[in-house]
Amino acid sequence: MVTLHDIRAAQALLHGIAVRTPLVEFRGGGTGKRKLFLKLENLQPIGAFKLRGAYNKVASLTQAERRRGVISYSSGNHAQGVAYAARALGIKAVIVMPNNAPGNKLEATAALGAEIVIVGPASEERRLRAEQLATEHGYVIVPPYNDEKIIAGQGTVGLEILEDLPDVETVLAPVGGGGLISGISAAIKLTNPAIHVIGVEPELAGDARASLRAGHIVSFPAQQVSQTLADGLRTQSIGEINFAHIRAYVDDIITVSEDEIREAARALSANPKTVAEPSGAVSVAAFMFHPSELPPTRMNVAVISGGNIDPQFLAKLRQA
Repeated sequence: MVTLHDIRAAQALLHGIAVRTPLVEFRGGGTGKRKLFLKLENLQPIGAFKLRGAYNKVASLTQAERRRGVISYSSGNHAQGVAYAARALGIKAVIVMPNNAPGNKLEATAALGAEIVIVGPASEERRLRAEQLATEHGYVIVPPYNDEKIIAGQGTVGLEILEDLPDVETVLAPVGGGGLISGISAAIKLTNPAIHVIGVEPELAGDARASLRAGHIVSFPAQQVSQTLADGLRTQSIGEINFAHIRAYVDDIITVSEDEIREAARALSANPKTVAEPSGAVSVAAFMFHPSELPPTRMNVAVISGGNIDPQFLAKLRQA
């Protein structure tokens, strides 16, 4: 399990690499006395929080491991995080990406110098292909979420929230494979157990909620999860290390519909600084549409995990 020391060490390592993103009040939810602040991870250099964990992991490699090069598997934002970190540290990077990854994320990853390998849409397929290539070529695997260095890096988001809003009562964070919620929940609960941590995921990819309810990891079919707008949350199951953190530190996980995700993304798109891709908008969707499932707290934070929205999708949102 990741400790506060691990997360603070990651914070020191990331100084000058990851942006300390701001908290801004969201006024588009119509929620009365309940305040919502947005943690704008869409303002990171790669447009998403994934830089934190990816850099923390890649920078921890030995010189011998760096010479071997790294490989990862991702639908987009982690791909960019690994490619960014590898380029900064002078390391070869290979990324296995699905054939349904958004074009803008594929292009951005390639622009950062990574070699891209395309496979089918299933999250398990890209993981297995990455493991195969690692065996063949000796690459070091940089997992997208099931890794303590990754989790510690993502946990720096939680430290910043606590430092910038000490009276926060509830934190909402998107859940895909579980890296972000694992890190944030550890940072927050190990500092102040009274603060609520709530995960949010699409109904179509609600495997983390199902896992928490069942008490064991539940996998969803690739055909189902690939249908959600939230391409960054199309994981079929959470990682084992992530599940341990979720069970220890996360109070609840709720799910949101595709229409709710779209409406939240539309509300966020009204301000250029808060534009969020669908995966980044799910936490706001929960606040807007599921107040009865959330703690009745006044000071709340929703993590906007990424802003790498498809330009055509953004245009449609703003026309509606």
